[in-house]
Amino acid sequence: MKERLYQITKRMQQAAQACGRNADSVRLVAVSKTVAPEAIRKALEAGVTILGENYVQEAREKFKTLVQYPAAWHFIGHLQSNKAKYAVRLFDLIHSVDSLKLARELDKQAAKVGKIQQILVQVNISGEDTKSGIAADETTALLRAIGQLKNLSVRGLMTMPPYFYQPEKVRPFFAALRGLRDEIDGLHIPNVSLPELSMGMTGDFEAAIQEGATLVRIGTAIFGERT
Repeated sequence: MKERLYQITKRMQQAAQACGRNADSVRLVAVSKTVAPEAIRKALEAGVTILGENYVQEAREKFKTLVQYPAAWHFIGHLQSNKAKYAVRLFDLIHSVDSLKLARELDKQAAKVGKIQQILVQVNISGEDTKSGIAADETTALLRAIGQLKNLSVRGLMTMPPYFYQPEKVRPFFAALRGLRDEIDGLHIPNVSLPELSMGMTGDFEAAIQEGATLVRIGTAIFGERT
């Protein structure tokens, strides 16, 4: 585990340095969905500081087991509104907000527990019917609306590009998300800040870093193939 993490971190640093970025500007989200708590414990003890989970119920059980570790918990899967009350209690950052309905429910549940919930807006940058996320041309309007919700803090954008497992084929989608972020940033929408770009996985994270990713979501390279 330590060796795998060392190699991933080294590649992340090299990718950042190759494009003139500070290596500390990119953080690793260890995607632990379907991974047993014991394997996650080993990853935490080897240096993982952020865990990414896709399913609320699964994460709730793991959180009970691993609560003594000072890790940040990120939600990276598709979130249903009826799970919002659990999500705001568990997760430091929710990557996958893609509708005003979900944002309003998260805001409501966060207010109940006195929390400002940090979120990213998920953008369907490729326009694929099978992908979750707000359409690129609707993102600004969604952000303007979310900016009015008092218990949410927008921290950036997230995307899931087409699955090619070829970094150069995916790179244009990463560049498009960065371009969209820069365009929206220039509008200075009240209460909306976009320093984070969550993009890149095991097969393409170096290209994502070179295109501006600040959070890369890596599972297979850490925990191996899932069954």
